[in-house]
Amino acid sequence: MLTVLNHALIKHKISIMRNKDTSTYIFKQNLDEIAKLMAYEVTREIPLREKIIETPICQTVGYEVDQPLVLVPILRAGIGLVDGFRDIIPTAKIGHIGMYRDETTLEPIEYYARFPKCMPESIVIVTDPMLATGGSASMAITNIKKRGAKKILLVCLVGAPEGVERIQKDHPDVDITLAALDEGLNERGYIVPGLGDAGDRLFGTD
Repeated sequence: MLTVLNHALIKHKISIMRNKDTSTYIFKQNLDEIAKLMAYEVTREIPLREKIIETPICQTVGYEVDQPLVLVPILRAGIGLVDGFRDIIPTAKIGHIGMYRDETTLEPIEYYARFPKCMPESIVIVTDPMLATGGSASMAITNIKKRGAKKILLVCLVGAPEGVERIQKDHPDVDITLAALDEGLNERGYIVPGLGDAGDRLFGTD
């Protein structure tokens, strides 16, 4: 399932991030804020279990999250979404998977992977600001599935139809959540209109 969040604050903040003159600091600040809004939406229907609690007045039925939550940013840019998510879900464990894109073939290459042991019983939220060709995200999800994960959500800031189609084809069991769905890809595989290279803009590199 594909969900594109239609939220006024997200539209406002992502417009700031798209602006080529936005500084690294403001870019990161808005990414953190959007990540919090996305975390709220993505976790809206996660499973809960009942728990008897004592209020100052009486005993009542409360609720707690029924499954562990694991955040897996695709390095390096995916790290940019982690702080916002962890502000909302402070108990989440964090795995890491390192991918980079060959600029000639546009194919992803994995260079690092490390995950918590609780992957099989967890809800795994894969984060990456950009879903362009979908190659890196698809390979990352394949790797995560090999570690036993059964429930995987993909959360990206900006996506292209080509990337969405790739994930839906390769991993039809994975729900995709985007802050914005853009027009498509240019000849270099960048999202149009997009916001440039999210990693470079996030970390101030060229």
